[in-house]
Amino acid sequence: MVFKFNQPKPSEITPPAVWKARRHFIQQLTATGVVGLLPLIGSRAGNGCELAQPASLNKTNTLTPLKSVTRYNNYYEFSNNKEVIHLLAQEFNPRPWTLQVDGEVEQPLTLELDELLSRWPTEERIYRMRCVEGWSMVIPWNGFPLCHLLKLVRPTSRAKYVELISVERPSEMIGQRRPVLEWPFRDGLRIDEAMHPLTIIATGLYGAPLPNQNGAPLRLVVPWKYGFKSVKAIVRIRLSEQQPLSSWQQAAPSEYGFYANVNPAVPHPRWSQRRENRIGELQKRRTLPFNGYAEQVASLYSGMDLSQHF
Repeated sequence: MVFKFNQPKPSEITPPAVWKARRHFIQQLTATGVVGLLPLIGSRAGNGCELAQPASLNKTNTLTPLKSVTRYNNYYEFSNNKEVIHLLAQEFNPRPWTLQVDGEVEQPLTLELDELLSRWPTEERIYRMRCVEGWSMVIPWNGFPLCHLLKLVRPTSRAKYVELISVERPSEMIGQRRPVLEWPFRDGLRIDEAMHPLTIIATGLYGAPLPNQNGAPLRLVVPWKYGFKSVKAIVRIRLSEQQPLSSWQQAAPSEYGFYANVNPAVPHPRWSQRRENRIGELQKRRTLPFNGYAEQVASLYSGMDLSQHF
């Protein structure tokens, strides 16, 4: 299933080398029969996880170049220097990989990566990504709605939250050798946020498998929240009755909250969130409430004082 969200055609804005590589990737998948990894045009996966209406992007938005997406990364498991992470991440091996889903569920599962990828068609989602630091990108992700996986394990009535936990491999992730954060990295969502059809588990970007520096092989993407909520290299998903404590909440509770919805009206304690620097653009642009997805997600927070729930 492909949602283009009023974007220009990729061939009009993406370097030819990227699309040549993508065609080669698709040819390789076709030859090996791994058709479950390909975006399916015009199909619907069913199961109640479809978008009721497409999320839209402003007509002025264009995709962030692949080079910027893969060479300007926040990933403290490797380094706090964004521009060297793509080099340090080359030592990381995303295969073999297993994902454990447990907690308040009727059917806990442990799935090998290939088995997981074969269960649902991969969708392409072009989303804004807004970092809490004040920069942003527009990225064409490939993946599947998280709600497909959650429906598979059948949450119990006590499941109120979904915690996602990253891998811990200090031998391959040199940033984990220092106590910058409490390892492994973890964050969470309310279950209604996790079940929302905009929330996806990304398995790729720009039509190719997810690069190591972008969170291979499984990464959470929640486009209306600040990017630090998007847990990378996920190995476990745990459903619980109690709200989990995220890594950034634990490290700096006065600066990072559980919800982390993009909200230009609520500043970070050390800087404003009213404007953002879109990577590749010279001038800053105005940040939109919920990162531009208010029409789809604002109802999740009806009655909440969002100025008190960063």
